[in-house]
Amino acid sequence: MRIDRRDIAGTLVLFRLPWRLSDSIASAGMDRWADPEEDAALADYGRVLVEVADSVIVAWVIRCVTTTADRWRPGAGSGLVGEAEAAGEAARTQVIGRLRELLATDVSLQRSNPLDLIRESVSHPTSVLSKAGVPPVQRDEFASRMFPDDIYDLGPASFADIDPALADPGLRWGAAKAHVVLARRRRMEA
Repeated sequence: MRIDRRDIAGTLVLFRLPWRLSDSIASAGMDRWADPEEDAALADYGRVLVEVADSVIVAWVIRCVTTTADRWRPGAGSGLVGEAEAAGEAARTQVIGRLRELLATDVSLQRSNPLDLIRESVSHPTSVLSKAGVPPVQRDEFASRMFPDDIYDLGPASFADIDPALADPGLRWGAAKAHVVLARRRRMEA
């Protein structure tokens, strides 16, 4: 939450409240600006996002493992399909549970987003590749700094990188969330 203040000279000063304080403010009455119809629509978009993610994550993990292994040693990926499937199921369980929890949280209290949750699941295909002896790939400085555990550069930059079918639900959910946040802000400032 951002608070505006004027310093002694009258210049506008902006600062962010610590997350715990902003959570307290949000949970202590921010919902009075919520609109049940907007929240219901956002929840519907969230349900579709979860359904599609649930249907594509295992295949994405398998693709990550087999493609990366084949780049290292052509044909190596086919020997890792079983381990990749198991890793995909573990990733699916992790992501879908956390995704449902995130999307059930009021937007004013969300501290992450669905794509971040999926990015965190790269530990599953990474484990398969590492155990198979596949060496880490060369990454740029930004990727190494921002995603230090993603040694195979598997983290998706967009929903479409996971599966094209996830792009539209991800975009729709993001737009609906932005609408809800902005609509609440407008009502709050009115």
